[in-house]
Amino acid sequence: MTRRSRSIMCQLEGAKCSFLLCLGMSIMVFSIIYLRGRFPKEAPLMEPPPPCRPFSAQCCAFLPATHRQTKWQRRDCQIQSYITNNDLQCSHLMTDLHFITTPLSGEEKDYPLAFILTVHKELELFVRILRAIYTPQNVYCVHVDAKASQEYRAAIRKLVNCFENIFLSSHSEVVTYAGFSRLKADLNCMSDLVKSKVGWRKVVNLCGQDFPIKSNLELVRYMQSKEWRDINMTPGIKQPAHMRHRTQLQHKEIVGSHVALKGLKKGPPPHKMQIYFGTAYYALTRGFVDFVLKSPKARDLLEWSRDTFSPDEHYWVTLNHIKDAPGSNPDGGWAGAIRAIKWRDQEGEKHNGCNGRYVRDICIYGVEDLPWIIERNSMFANKFDSHDFPEALDCLEQWHRNKVLSQATVPIEASWLLATQSNSSSSSSLNKCAAG
Repeated sequence: MTRRSRSIMCQLEGAKCSFLLCLGMSIMVFSIIYLRGRFPKEAPLMEPPPPCRPFSAQCCAFLPATHRQTKWQRRDCQIQSYITNNDLQCSHLMTDLHFITTPLSGEEKDYPLAFILTVHKELELFVRILRAIYTPQNVYCVHVDAKASQEYRAAIRKLVNCFENIFLSSHSEVVTYAGFSRLKADLNCMSDLVKSKVGWRKVVNLCGQDFPIKSNLELVRYMQSKEWRDINMTPGIKQPAHMRHRTQLQHKEIVGSHVALKGLKKGPPPHKMQIYFGTAYYALTRGFVDFVLKSPKARDLLEWSRDTFSPDEHYWVTLNHIKDAPGSNPDGGWAGAIRAIKWRDQEGEKHNGCNGRYVRDICIYGVEDLPWIIERNSMFANKFDSHDFPEALDCLEQWHRNKVLSQATVPIEASWLLATQSNSSSSSSLNKCAAG
C-alpha cells in the first residue's frame, strides 16, 4: 500500500470514528428526550395541607373521657378538594372518607331505610351528612337543585357514582323556597325509590343543613317501636286560622326566586279534605308512598296544591289524616320527634335562645346549642352551617360517630374513626381538653 493510500485509509477511519461518535451522542440525546416525554416530571415539592381545625374546648363534654395526656385529633379536613380531585378513585373513597362499610347490627340489616336528600350548595356539609347516615343496606336518593352550579352538580355526581345504593333523582327541579317545586323534588325521588331493588321499610327526607342525632340503629328501633310500627310520622294539626291564607288564596311561584301572592281566592280542597298544617319532614311507610304516587285523592290534592304557599307543610300531613291511607295517623298531632329546631318565636318557651344566629327565624346552631340538641334526642337537628359555625358541626359529628360505633355489634374498622387519640401536645389539630 502506498503512502497516499495509507493516508486516505486513515482519513476514512477518522471519519468513521467521528460518525460513530456523533451517532452515539445523538442516540443518547434522543433517548433522554424520549424518556422525559414518557415519564412524568418529578412533582415539585408541595406545601403540606393545612392542619385540621381543632375541636372546640366546649366539645369536651361530648367526647369520651381520655387519659390526661391523650387528646383528640380530627383525621380529615380536605373533603371538598378530595371529591373534586380529577384522580378520585372510587376504590379508595369509602375508606379515605370514613364511610361505614358493613351493617353494624342484624336489626339494621333486616330493616333497611330510604333517605331523600335535597341539596344545592355546601359540598363538604353534604358529604358529612351523607356519611353520618350511610350504611350499605339502606338506599339514598339525592335531588340536586337544577339551579346549582355545574361544578357542584359534577362533584355530587362523581361521589354518587362510587356507590351502588346512592343515586341522583331522575329529574331535577329548580327549587324555590316555599314553592311547589320543593314538594315536587321529594315526589321525584319517591318515584325513583319505589323502583329500587332495596326492600326499604320507611323513607325519611332531609335537607342539606340537617344532621342526625339518633344513630341508624336508634332510628330503626324508634320506627319499629309500639308507637310508630307501620305508622307514618307527619307531625301537624288542623290548619290554624292564621295559616289559612296559604291555601285559601292563590300564589304564584317565581321560578328559582320566591312565591308571590296573587290574591285570588282558591276553590275548596278536593274530596272535602280537611287541610292540616305541619312540618315538611316525615318518616313514611312504603305502603303510604305507593298511595301518594297512585291514589286519585293524593293526585287531586297535589294538583290543587300547585298554587298554594309552602305546600309541603300541608300535603303530607293532610294525606296522613285520610283513614284509608296506609299507615295513616289521624290522631297524631305534633307527636313524632322528627326535628330539633329552635324557632325565634319559641325563644324562652321551648328553648333558651340561639347561640348562633337566626336565618328565616330558624337558628343556625353554635356549639353552645349542642346540649339542648342532644337532650331533645330528635331524629335530626336543623340547621347547621359549616362556614359560620363549623365547630358545632365538628363536635356533633364526632359525638354522633362515637355513639354509632359504641352500639355496633361487629368489629370496628380503623377507617370508620373520624378522629384519633394522640399523645402529642404540639399538633394544632388537637382539642384542648382531656380527662383529669
